Amino acid sequence: MHEDKLKRIVLVGNPNVGKSVIFGLLTGKYVTVSNYPGTTVEVSHGNITLGGKRYLVIDSPGVNNFIPMSEDERVTRDLMLAERPESSILVCDAKNLKRGLMLLLQLAEMGLPSVLVLNMEDEAKARGVEIDYRKLEELLSIRVIGTIAPQRKGISTLKESLLTPRVPMMKIDYGDVLEQYAEKIASLLPSASISGRSLALMILAGDDSLREWLIAHVDPGRIKSVEDLRDEAQLKFRDPISQVISGRRIALAEEITNSVMKKSGQESGFIAQWIGKWSMHPFWGLFFMLFTLFCFYEFVGVFGAGTLVNFFEEVIFGKYLSPGVEKIVKYLLPSVLLQDFFVGQYGLFTMALTYAVAIILPITATFFMTFGFLEDSGYLPRIAVMSNRLFSKIGLNGKAVLPMVLGLGCGTMATMTTRILETKRERVIATFLIALAIPCSAQLGVILGMLGPYSIKVALWWIGTIILVLGLTGAIAARVIPGERPDFFLEIPPMRVPKLSNILVKTASRIEWYLREAVPLFILGTLILFVLDKLRILGWLERAASPLVVSFLGLPEKTTGAFILGFLRRDYGAAGLFELSKQGLMNEDQIIISIITLTLFVPCLASFFMIIKERGSKTALLMFSLITSFALLVGGGVNLLLKLLH
Repeated sequence: MHEDKLKRIVLVGNPNVGKSVIFGLLTGKYVTVSNYPGTTVEVSHGNITLGGKRYLVIDSPGVNNFIPMSEDERVTRDLMLAERPESSILVCDAKNLKRGLMLLLQLAEMGLPSVLVLNMEDEAKARGVEIDYRKLEELLSIRVIGTIAPQRKGISTLKESLLTPRVPMMKIDYGDVLEQYAEKIASLLPSASISGRSLALMILAGDDSLREWLIAHVDPGRIKSVEDLRDEAQLKFRDPISQVISGRRIALAEEITNSVMKKSGQESGFIAQWIGKWSMHPFWGLFFMLFTLFCFYEFVGVFGAGTLVNFFEEVIFGKYLSPGVEKIVKYLLPSVLLQDFFVGQYGLFTMALTYAVAIILPITATFFMTFGFLEDSGYLPRIAVMSNRLFSKIGLNGKAVLPMVLGLGCGTMATMTTRILETKRERVIATFLIALAIPCSAQLGVILGMLGPYSIKVALWWIGTIILVLGLTGAIAARVIPGERPDFFLEIPPMRVPKLSNILVKTASRIEWYLREAVPLFILGTLILFVLDKLRILGWLERAASPLVVSFLGLPEKTTGAFILGFLRRDYGAAGLFELSKQGLMNEDQIIISIITLTLFVPCLASFFMIIKERGSKTALLMFSLITSFALLVGGGVNLLLKLLH
């Protein structure tokens, strides 16, 4: 049966509750992943057979509300309207039942038959959380399934329960005034896949993103009547109606949670509570955050990008794999062109796989381990809160600190993790700043090596210029790029000691996801590089750019090659400058100019492809043009300033 004719089951839930793992267990390997029309948000589709019938399961983006505050939430709400689902599976964290019930209340108002899945049941029990499943089922009148997704526990029971989904028996009386206006607005709306009452409540709560749907399905006169009723209703309340609705939902979710959930023992010890308290202090919390980020970078940037990368690149690949593969390729393939294609300077093995596995894999693994530790310990939201004020100056909020820190490890990975930001505007600003002013660990390591023989003046010029550029361009971007700045809302969990097994499971699944996303980009980039080299275009580019490099930047002609390589691989470009400095071909001023320009120069090829994938080709090309021009202008300006100072 064609997908368009299959009945839909939508998988919904809060972010980071294991929803996608459950989706994979339900649908198996044959899954389609595509961007939702008009967005960069990915939605997965897969088939499942229940009672002899096939259904299409849709894995929606994680949400905290069906009244959208982010692109992800808007896509999930639009899925409910466009796909006309037969039923839904709500996945929530067993440790945080109240947050899941907030979504279930809205599904009940939509009139959508549902099954409630309480995932991470093992973590809840380990933290002394006990839930009376039978009582919860009686209160909700739907099936409630406890699962541990990595262990496949509860999945067969979940499949059986999908044959008999029911609409949750949860109804809130919002008061006579709101109920009357909701009824009036619902009477003006056409029939949809979700109830008119739920749509009316969204409109009353100020959901402007529904306007597109209204324009497509309701005549202009009725839209005017709907908006007039909404405005009239708001005049009868002192507080925003959205707060009134949210308050009633929170009260019911808390009431149900308190009646079925018990906590035995302390959730965290005295030390964890003390850390949790002081890590949020306006003054001492800053030092705690800086110390945490320092440890983060030491593990990812020094151990991962230094020790592990050296071991993989020099020992595993350098001593064992590369010589062996080279011998096999030369023995099996007599053609020199084919040999170069696989093991030449820009070969699929010598560059693409070496880069993806020997360089990026260790950085990715150590980052995800650290990220998992920060997640499970409860400190991640605290970092975001502490850095919120700083990032608000450049049009972002505190969540942006995570991609920025990751950018010091790998820009490709950092670009991917901008998905955690709520609006398209924030994702564009963060991607631009990472590509422009955040040096990756490989490049950073070589630059720090270059600074060693020179005075502190070189380091101060470099650091000062990069920070100035980061702040200035961020402030400009925040004013130029259209869009609203979202409210900064984060739930602060208690501090805990993370379980190593949970961190390792998360790390393994995320590494698999990363390699699936990134390796094809490295292979594509290397193929382009191979073709340019064989067509002698690389050499032509080097000769064509020399006048700009020598005259405007005041650098030796040989640095042109380093900048070209810097686009292909940032550490290659930095290594080229390092070699020139070791040979004594650049003075102190030229070192300053070269490392500033290279740091601000275009991101490497893999990062560039990732920007195209995440932000679209037009935005990526505009960023590429702006960053190239800006890097050269700043480099030329520093050159002129240094001459004037001398």
